[in-house]
Amino acid sequence: MSYASNATGILLAAGLGTRFDPSGHSNKLLATLPDGTPVVFQSARRLLAVSAEVIAVVRPGAEKLADVLNEAGCKVIFSVDGERGMGATLAAAVRATAEADGWLVALGDMPWIGHATYEAVARALDGGESLVAPFYRGKRGHPAGFGIAHREALAALDGDAGARGIFSTHAPFIVEVDDANVLRDIDLPSDLAQG
Repeated sequence: MSYASNATGILLAAGLGTRFDPSGHSNKLLATLPDGTPVVFQSARRLLAVSAEVIAVVRPGAEKLADVLNEAGCKVIFSVDGERGMGATLAAAVRATAEADGWLVALGDMPWIGHATYEAVARALDGGESLVAPFYRGKRGHPAGFGIAHREALAALDGDAGARGIFSTHAPFIVEVDDANVLRDIDLPSDLAQG
């Protein structure tokens, strides 16, 4: 770990991924990248490179996913709130880590975000910014950094809008990055080969 953030990492991994597999039989987070690495394992390792503690949130019954995340180095919490969407999932993670100094929030289906991006967001957050986001060519991406000033708002989130409400009422500290991967997630099986 070249830079160790004070922030607790949160990896959101409770979604259903219905666009990836409408039948619901395969979990996109367990799909493998061209080198054979599971999507969520690589996403977790990228976050763990800057956050010594990472909490991953999965749905109840996702034991195989939890095993992969544990193997990557994450602490896993099972949350029924995942059924209500990303906002509810994030709120569950923040409530479970209420003592944290801040949170670096990443998505389980974004395995290509560069180390320099994670580090830049973490450094801004650790430097005192209360809301941080990477921007690539004018578009906000992931991961997002949240300081303790947003603890109550994060813990109260619900539904599938994630933290959009916080970003709509507070201007983030912008970290300009040359990393298009802050915008790239995996929605379809064809996205796996584009690494």
